[in-house]
Amino acid sequence: MSAEATARRLPHPQSPIREERGPRLRPVEETAPRRRPKLVYALVALAGAVLIGAAQMGLTLATTHDSFVLADLKDQQRSLNLEAQALEEQLAGANSPQSLASKASELGMVVAGSASYLRLSDGTVVGAGTGADWTSSIDPNGAGAVANSLIEDRAAAAAAAGAAEQSAAGDAAAPPESDTPPALTDGLPTPSTH
Repeated sequence: MSAEATARRLPHPQSPIREERGPRLRPVEETAPRRRPKLVYALVALAGAVLIGAAQMGLTLATTHDSFVLADLKDQQRSLNLEAQALEEQLAGANSPQSLASKASELGMVVAGSASYLRLSDGTVVGAGTGADWTSSIDPNGAGAVANSLIEDRAAAAAAAGAAEQSAAGDAAAPPESDTPPALTDGLPTPSTH
């Protein structure tokens, strides 16, 4: 093979064609005018930050207010539960057999001895306790009665309250006795040594 044939086979490196555009780097003759930031963007950013802060403060105030309302409702529920419990105790005392027997005795009712029956055909009373002169041997308010803490004798309570008011009115001039030490007005008390 000849050198000419070999030269045809080998690819020739192609040199890039450069166009002359002028020098790429050039000295700065004057600075470019500085662009001022747009005032609208700054105002939007500031307004967004203010709105986020206001929303956070509003949510904080709302949750704080709700926690106070919740605490008030819990206190109210606690007091209502105590009142309901007191009313249930009063109802239990009023429904106790001892209370019912006492109230029945005050109304003149007596405990039945043996059963008596009324015959409807002729209207006669049949049974052992047929007379109105029968009296009960059970006295619910007598000496054998057991005290019940659920039953409150209202007359005795009213009399005790009236006596307390009278003694308070009579003892108005006397200072009430107290278990606490006297108030310190001139500093700490010191013993007299002379």
